[in-house]
Amino acid sequence: MPYDPSSILLTHRVAIVTGAGQGIGRATAELLVGFGATVAVCDKNSDLLDDAAVELGGDDRPLMARHLDVRDTPAVDRFVTEVVDVHGRVDVLVNNAGGTFFAPFMDLNEKGEDTLVLENFTQVTRLVRRVVPHMPAGASIVNLTSIEAHQAAPGFAVYGAMKAAVAHLTRTLALELAPRGIRVNAVAPDAIPTGGDRDVRAEMLTGGADYEPAVMPPAGSFGTGSDAAAVVVFLASDLARFVTGTTVHVDGGAWAAGGWRRLAGHETAGRPSLDPP
Repeated sequence: MPYDPSSILLTHRVAIVTGAGQGIGRATAELLVGFGATVAVCDKNSDLLDDAAVELGGDDRPLMARHLDVRDTPAVDRFVTEVVDVHGRVDVLVNNAGGTFFAPFMDLNEKGEDTLVLENFTQVTRLVRRVVPHMPAGASIVNLTSIEAHQAAPGFAVYGAMKAAVAHLTRTLALELAPRGIRVNAVAPDAIPTGGDRDVRAEMLTGGADYEPAVMPPAGSFGTGSDAAAVVVFLASDLARFVTGTTVHVDGGAWAAGGWRRLAGHETAGRPSLDPP
């Protein structure tokens, strides 16, 4: 039998997690440490990163934590160089960092669009190029996308397009990196509230949105960052040695349900409302 309980362990493996100050990134770093990995994390929020470093670090759990913005290519280069200088390689890369804001497409200016492209796509491609030369056979890349990569995203058009681009990139990289023995997969979370998600939702609802995402997933409860982190750990482990080029939806059934619903009072111009009087 090729698997046993130790197949899930990440002992002696070196992992990088971006955007690890809170939410799914922090939960992922914590779970990677718990399953034996040596972890290096970064985040642009120094306060959140410091809190995470205190929680995750310890004498028996070496942790490298660096304050940087993943859009800053020279800073990312220095971070990766430091990880490789200290540990010699990178076995797991978790591209978690990203962000968005509410803006209907026709209201989004070029500067805002460029920011969304850089923060949610370009930084991923740059980090992959920087890290892959230091990844041995058996290594794993996990890209965090979103349910918006697989459905319409009114008010978040460019963000959704960039997450879809990452999902497509994941499939292509899985083929291109297979000869190196590197697996590439994606995780698409939803219905997992974080501080950032709550802020964006409030911004959306106060900004005159015509749509909102369904509130409760079919599972009947919200998930946690650890639910997504558990799938990342699986994809990084030997249990997933034959899994590459796929996206795992961690959303309590939200993607299967379709995701978005029309808000009452936002009827299409010239058409009668379908809502009961």
